[in-house]
Amino acid sequence: MESTVNVQEQVKEKYGSAARAVAEASSVQACCDPGLRCCDPITTNLYSSDEKGLIPEKAVKASLGCGNPTALIDLRLGETVLDLGSGGGIDVLLSAQRVGPTGKAYGLDMTDEMLALARQNQAQAGVANVEFLKGEIENIPLPDNSVDVIISNCVINLSADKDRVLRQAFRVLKPGGRFAVSDVVVRGNVPDEVRKSMLLWVGCIAGALDEGEYIAKLAAAGFESVSIQPTREYDVADARHFLTEAGVNVDAIAPQVKGKFFSGFIRASKPQGRSCCGPTCCGSASADVKG
Repeated sequence: MESTVNVQEQVKEKYGSAARAVAEASSVQACCDPGLRCCDPITTNLYSSDEKGLIPEKAVKASLGCGNPTALIDLRLGETVLDLGSGGGIDVLLSAQRVGPTGKAYGLDMTDEMLALARQNQAQAGVANVEFLKGEIENIPLPDNSVDVIISNCVINLSADKDRVLRQAFRVLKPGGRFAVSDVVVRGNVPDEVRKSMLLWVGCIAGALDEGEYIAKLAAAGFESVSIQPTREYDVADARHFLTEAGVNVDAIAPQVKGKFFSGFIRASKPQGRSCCGPTCCGSASADVKG
């Protein structure tokens, strides 16, 4: 597996490029990986027309996710929400409206261009209860037990250190807090070559987790009530053009792909009694934020 630093640099370049495209030309090819032309089945039709009408157009155009976590989690008035890898801010702005003026929505992103675009979108939307933070999802710059809900949209799969991301998420959640993210998931055994080709198409630089592995990692981080709900399956036919150009025999791999790559809505919660983040409850997570 590539190093965390290499993966982060690739992600910064790809998503920085997407942000610049939106900011400069007000358009971008919708795709988890802006360099690929055929990812529409992944990122399109995720938000309703009503939701799109609530936020600036550039926030919609810069959305490079694989789901709509804000539609699947019950956000309540007065809550504090954190979006990991917030991009152009679409999920942060939608969350801010749902938690109301007494609540708050944080967006965390490591890409300067995306942060600039998100803040521009916030100003245009006139939303006051939002704050965009610069940082890595492996090192969340917020205190222990400080947020009620963590959301994310097709971002955790991009990390080369998912265990650390999940420990950090556990650390900053309040006792009883909810983890509710959209992510790319793999189900069952898939040959390495097939997996690599499909994840390259989806744009998951660091590779998506297997369903069972995702559940195990959340449990190891301290979460309970873990579940994964498939929301959109990726069929090899959707990727035919890209895979053919990459030299892959699509018809040969089709049986090995069917039903095995999908966007999932991953839910979990932090136990009510787990307010600490020391060695006995979430490992070294408390120290992780310091680097």
